[in-house]
Order: sequence, then C-alpha cells, then structure tokens
Amino acid sequence: MSAKRILQSDLVLRFLCALGALYIRLCFALGRWQVVNGHIPQRLWDEGRPFILSFWHGRLLMMPYCWRKGVPIHTLISQHRDGRILARMVSHFGIRTIEGSSSRGGSTALRAILAALQAGESIGITPDGPRGPRMRASSGIISIARLSGAPILPVSFAVTRRKVLGSWDRFVVAWPFARGVFIWGEPVTVDKDADETAQEAARRELERRLNEVTAQADRMCGHEEIKPAEIEPGEIKVEETGEPEESSGGREGAV
Repeated sequence: MSAKRILQSDLVLRFLCALGALYIRLCFALGRWQVVNGHIPQRLWDEGRPFILSFWHGRLLMMPYCWRKGVPIHTLISQHRDGRILARMVSHFGIRTIEGSSSRGGSTALRAILAALQAGESIGITPDGPRGPRMRASSGIISIARLSGAPILPVSFAVTRRKVLGSWDRFVVAWPFARGVFIWGEPVTVDKDADETAQEAARRELERRLNEVTAQADRMCGHEEIKPAEIEPGEIKVEETGEPEESSGGREGAV
C-alpha cells in the first residue's frame, strides 16, 4: 500500500495527529521557556477582550503554548487535507478551528470569524499561510481587524535546538531539551473607516512587527534570522477570507 493511501486512512491520521500533539507536549515539557513582552496579551486576557493572534506559518509548531489555558480561541485553517490534519492536531490542545479561504468558503469563514470575535473569543491566523510567500502578510487579516475592531497581536517563537525544513515557509521543528522563547509584539489596530491606503499601511506594519519579533527570537536562541521571501514590487496581497482582492496566484489565506 502506498504512503498516500495510508495517509488517507482516518485511523492512521488520528494516530499521527495524536503523535504530533504528544511530540509538541514533550518539546515544551522538556525545554526551558521564556516569554518576552507577556504583559501585552496578559492585559487583554485579564480584561476578557478578544484579539487576533498572528504568527508566521513557519512558527506554527509551538504556538499552542503561547496561549493562556482556558481562554477560548479558534484557528483559521484552509479546507484542503493539510488544514484538516492541523485541525485534528490542535484539537488536542482545546483549540477550535474555522475552515475557509479566499477561494473556497471565504464568506462563510468570515462570518464565523466575526461572530467568534463578537462573542469574546479570539482568532489565530497565519497571514502568510498556507502557501506563502513566506513571512509576507496578506491583507485578509487587516480586513478582519477593520470589520471586527479587534487588535492584532503578533507573536513568534524560537528554540536553540531545531531543524529548519526546506519547505516554502522554512518550517521550524523544535527538538526536545532546548531553550526556547516566545516574543510578543505591540498590537496593530485598524480603524473601521480605514481607507485602502491606511489598510495597506497597517498590513506593512504588521508584517514588520512579525518579522521583528521573529528575528529577535532567533537571535536570542543563537541563530541567524530567516529572511522573508522576495516579492515582486507592487505584488498585490489577497485576503484570507471574505472579499478577495485582485491576485494572480489565487493563494488561500489560512493555516
């Protein structure tokens, strides 16, 4: 039986997702972790205010442990198989998921996201996922912030012992017995009446802050920073959900 057919087995996928969740737990339990700027989300958690958690796709692995236990959060995922595998894995940490993208299920996902934020529940989004370009924020997360009024909080992690995969996102796999750090950035807010120029400025600022905390985390763990992907001047970003902008690549904007 081919590996592809094996991965189509629901039983096998359940086992692999449980194994992946166990590995994440072991990496955290066997490591030494530091949190920088933890007062930023702490204030919002204490006040019961929902926000949009934003992190790069390549730093997804340890993100369940940046979150305060017991505080509800949903993660936006794409509708293809990889997204559904991720949904099963993060469910082991009590994280719920919303399926959708700009090309499939976008409007439905947008309504679900706005309803969750209005109900006081936070949302996690990778603004460069699921297919890149790496460490370049698309505009969908800005649209969600504008429509909901929720702030966007950037966060990243790094570890001293790691494997950086050759994937488009340079996915970081933590090794056990490592020293790790989570770094939070200052929130990005978007006014409800923000025009296209203001929204683009907010997108660039979010991208800058995410890359800043990611580079800082890598330096603290003794690594050179991973560079964002090169993009063509004037390349138009597309939204994760809702009203898609012009795009030649048609990429989906979800985990």
